[in-house]
Amino acid sequence: MSEEPVFDAARVERMARRMKRVNVPMRFVLGLPFPTPLGSRLMLVYFTGRKTGRPYRQPVSYVCDRDVLLTPGGGKWKLNLRPGEPVMIRLRGRDVTAWPDLVGGSDAVDRLLRQMMVVQNPRLTSFVPFIGSDGVIDRAKMQAALEHGFCIVRWRLAPP
Repeated sequence: MSEEPVFDAARVERMARRMKRVNVPMRFVLGLPFPTPLGSRLMLVYFTGRKTGRPYRQPVSYVCDRDVLLTPGGGKWKLNLRPGEPVMIRLRGRDVTAWPDLVGGSDAVDRLLRQMMVVQNPRLTSFVPFIGSDGVIDRAKMQAALEHGFCIVRWRLAPP
């Protein structure tokens, strides 16, 4: 019996291809100038590519935690974020300035993911490959994902 790999690159690649197709209509819906039902769990992040200089709009899931937003930071889009440098996000139909902070320590990521699942977004298991459908975090797979760049993005919002 073969053991399941700690970091399943093929699964991550399949998920990335699926999200790329889904993101096209999501950008349209999330970019509307009024709140939509999707906007209660998804937002658009506007950023400039660090290598290309091209503008991008990335749909990402989020959870409210008091005065900040938390986003699972899988994928390459987060590499374009620079701590301390504000970016524009479209949140519930409004453009808001936010400052990203990338959280990458295993204990902090574990704690924030548990908080995100329990408090706000049980569907997080479909976005994060090392969380089982039962909500259990596989620590070995999480550690492998952290080594491959996974993090939590903590967004501080500009005052209204």
